[in-house]
Formats: sequence, C-alpha cells, structure tokens
Amino acid sequence: MAKPLQLNASSTIANEAVEAASSGLVGEYDLLIVGPGVLGRLVAEKWREEHPGCQVFGQTVSTDHHDELIKMGINPSLKGTTATHRFPYVIFCAPPYQTSDYPGDVRVAALNWNGEGSFLFTSSSAPYDCNDNGPCDEDTPAVPIGRSPRTDVLLKAENVVLEFGGCVLRLAGLYKADRGAHVYWLEKGTVEARPDHILNLIHYEDAASLSVAILKKNFHGRIFLGCDNHPLSRQEVMDLVAKSGKFSKKFEGFTGTSDPLGKRLNNLKTREEIGWKPKYSSFSDFLGVSE
Repeated sequence: MAKPLQLNASSTIANEAVEAASSGLVGEYDLLIVGPGVLGRLVAEKWREEHPGCQVFGQTVSTDHHDELIKMGINPSLKGTTATHRFPYVIFCAPPYQTSDYPGDVRVAALNWNGEGSFLFTSSSAPYDCNDNGPCDEDTPAVPIGRSPRTDVLLKAENVVLEFGGCVLRLAGLYKADRGAHVYWLEKGTVEARPDHILNLIHYEDAASLSVAILKKNFHGRIFLGCDNHPLSRQEVMDLVAKSGKFSKKFEGFTGTSDPLGKRLNNLKTREEIGWKPKYSSFSDFLGVSE
C-alpha cells in the first residue's frame, strides 16, 4: 500500500517539487514565486484562479514555512536548489534585507525564467526622484545610482530584471489591517518623523491583483507603478485610523520637523495600459470611513 504523504516532510516534498520541475513537467502557466510571503501567497491564490490546474512553486530562504506553503498548494523549495527546467512565469517578491547580494539573487531568479511568459520583479517607489511632496508618475526620473544605498540596491536589481527582458512593478507602501506603516506607528505610539510627509499606499490584495494582471500581459522590459492614487500625509493616515475605531491602541503623535518630505504618486498610465483598478480605492475606503 502506498505510504500516505506526510505534511511535515517538507524537505522531501520540496525536493520532489524541484525534481518535477527538472523532469520537464512544467506546464505553460506554471509560476515560480521567489519569496512567497504575504504578497507572494496572494499572487499564488489569484494566479491559480486565473489558471486552474497550473503548478505554483515557491522558493524560500529557510524551510520554516514550507508546511504552510504545502497546505496552500505551493510547492516549496530552498534558495540555492537548482531546477534544470525553467519556468514560463516568475515573480520575485523577496525583500532586500534578507540577503547580502540582492541583484545577484534577482539574476538567479531571472535564470529560472524560460523567457516565454513573463518575469516580474516587485520593487518600491523609492527610486522615483521626488522628495518635496510633489507629483510623481511612471515618467518621473529615477534617483541616480550612488545617492543612497537603499535606492542603489533596488535600482541595481531593477537593471538586472530589465537586462533579462523582465518587468518591474514599483509598489507604494503595502498594507492590510494588521500590517503596514499604520500598525508600526500604533505600536510605537510616538514617532520622530514629520506629520506632513506625504506617503502612498496600496493594499496587499491590490498589489497582488496588479502583479497578476501584468504577468498575464507577457510584457518585456517595462516599468509599472502600483498605488491607490490617494496620497495621504502621515498625520492623515493616523487620523483615519483613530476615526475608524477599529484599533485598540492610541497613537500619540509625530514629533519630527526636519526629515525629508514624500511624493504624490499617480499610476493612471499603468491602470490604462494594464486594464486594472484597485479593490480598495483608498486607505479610507479600506477602513470604511470618510476622509
């Protein structure tokens, strides 16, 4: 009698998943997610709705969450495990702080793409060169390399993606009820940052739906922008949190006066070209309160 599949046998199943990919059993809509965290898992869910029967693979830096991934129908593998077969669709959504060579990791992910469908890298809106609370869209120039280590690492990773013919999605601040800037500030209570700094948001679900919409278009060598087109000051964000009555903690306030300002993102061009709109049109819409 065949031995039942043990859900805790992560490493075995992960290796079998990689072997399946190596043996040429990769379908035309199969997807590799490098960094299947909150965003990556939502992408997996939405991709599978679009392509029932496809296989979704998830590459992680440790086996800590492999059991969870298996239960979600994601075939896990460890970073550094090489599959001889490449994937038609690859999305890279691992954060830069987990590695000493982010552009190198992106290059490895790009080498796992067979060039057929789409390769998408989720970046940040930080590279846009604007810090005076002014308007910013897809055509705003990027910060020059060498100005800041934070933007350097993103720009170098983006350049690798574009070299390979992949696409970049620069995302505004990601959030959901229990994750995002508002949660961090609530935990801190008092924050040494200026209240009038304009920031931009996009709900995790909307970032995932936009990622899937871009992947499906099979574009090559393009940069897109993901945001809800409702920029808010830090103070406005926390005023909405208080108004919603959905959070037990009380925020005390922002005390900074001299840190940099932000930018007002607008992604109308991305929306029109991709044919996408967000489920949550603004942070206030998500919280169910009026601005």
